Amino acid sequence: MAVRDHLLTVAAVAGAMCLTLVAAALVADVSLVIFRSGSMSPAIPSGSLAVVREVASEDVEVGDVVTVERPGRLPVTHRVVAIEPTDPVTMTLQGDANPTPDAETYAVETVRRVLWSAPELGRVVARLRQPYVLGATALGVAVLVAWSTYRAPAAVEQS
Repeated sequence: MAVRDHLLTVAAVAGAMCLTLVAAALVADVSLVIFRSGSMSPAIPSGSLAVVREVASEDVEVGDVVTVERPGRLPVTHRVVAIEPTDPVTMTLQGDANPTPDAETYAVETVRRVLWSAPELGRVVARLRQPYVLGATALGVAVLVAWSTYRAPAAVEQS
């Protein structure tokens, strides 16, 4: 019985943490970015996970690290090296590991500013999103719920 109680407690704490993180993300309007290249190394190496928040382009300063959407392509996350106050604002970005700025400039009204990053955490999140991991987690939760609600049949007394 003690093992079952401990597993249920761990599952309840993990579920509460997930719900709290989702609520915080919705309230704070933040999302996650996984870095798949090393263009921002050493500050943000490949495999890092970053928390980003959408901001107006007018609120960005040179030196900020931002994610810019690119129609038809993956977004790019680099450091702002120049800002032109056009309408919309035009930014020049450069990866910390790149010798020169990006070949194109980005005319943007909003960007996602990097608030925080953690090395290697992106690799963990990417693995947790795999279908077999999600399936195993769902199966494990189902087994735990079934096990926690199972009651052995009462013994029949014979006279």
